[in-house]
Amino acid sequence: MSDSTATVDDLDARLEKHRVELTGYCYRMLGSSFEAEDAVQDTLVRAWRSYDKFEGRSSLRSWLYRIATNVCLDMLNAGNKRARPMDLSESTPLARAALSPRPDNTWLEPMPDARVLPTVEDPAEAAVAKESVRLAFMAALQQLPPKQRAVLILREVLAWRASEVAELLDTSVASVNSALQRARATLAERADRSAEAAVSDPLDKEQQKLLERYVAAFEGYDMSALTALLHEDAVMTMPPFDLWLTGHDDIAGFMTTMGSACEGSRLLPVEVNGLPGFAQYKPDPEKGGFTPWAVQVLEISDGRLTGFHFFLDTERWFPLFGVPLHLEAEADQVEQGE
Repeated sequence: MSDSTATVDDLDARLEKHRVELTGYCYRMLGSSFEAEDAVQDTLVRAWRSYDKFEGRSSLRSWLYRIATNVCLDMLNAGNKRARPMDLSESTPLARAALSPRPDNTWLEPMPDARVLPTVEDPAEAAVAKESVRLAFMAALQQLPPKQRAVLILREVLAWRASEVAELLDTSVASVNSALQRARATLAERADRSAEAAVSDPLDKEQQKLLERYVAAFEGYDMSALTALLHEDAVMTMPPFDLWLTGHDDIAGFMTTMGSACEGSRLLPVEVNGLPGFAQYKPDPEKGGFTPWAVQVLEISDGRLTGFHFFLDTERWFPLFGVPLHLEAEADQVEQGE
């Protein structure tokens, strides 16, 4: 191997080492799983191409964050703010429920934990990282102007010093502090109960039992058992549809009417947005077995489910989460194992 090849390989490895944390940063900035991964790829390509101009006045990590910030700010110039259904309209009573899709770029997107949460030894640091990718916090972030968003993430989530953020953004410490104060005020105004969802890391015994009961109730399509697990103000969403429901009566009513095709579903656990979740498969009457239907993200507080969110674009989500695109029926699995 030549020296030049060794140098290139070394640079590739040094850049690649930062991919997960950069993806987390870009995801918080953009609210989109796929745009975040595109932004990181663009960042690493730009860094690779201009590395000979990197003079080492800052760390490689700081330099990469500067590039990533510029990439994200350029992408955000279009002005699109990704959101959850409850950020865009009032809750719909079951009697008026209708499934009206909106374009993909409307919605805040789910993200596997492994793609955005680097492994860290400090439990407190890990907890902050998980909280900062939860759907309610992510939705609040999207309401901030782009530079305020960058300041808040760098200062509050990644714990950069104000002087470091000022250098990255080519501005003053006073400007950074002012942007942070305004961002905090906006988030405080938007604080809601779902933002306070308390999920232990790892899940405590009560939360594990709650999830076990949820799986049994959902797979058994037992609405009485499911209703018992829901907070009275629980929320259900189904992007790309803008419909959202609140209250266990309307949720259970929807699942036994418009959502009745989900009866007989199977759930596989996934780790998503710092929260428990499941890949949901519903029965496939044509091929047999089970076909992908949704990535579910669950919010828990005070021993109840306060929100469950069904992301339905499975052709995109299931490969991202690394889960199968088809499940065999249990009888078929037994026969194959014999």
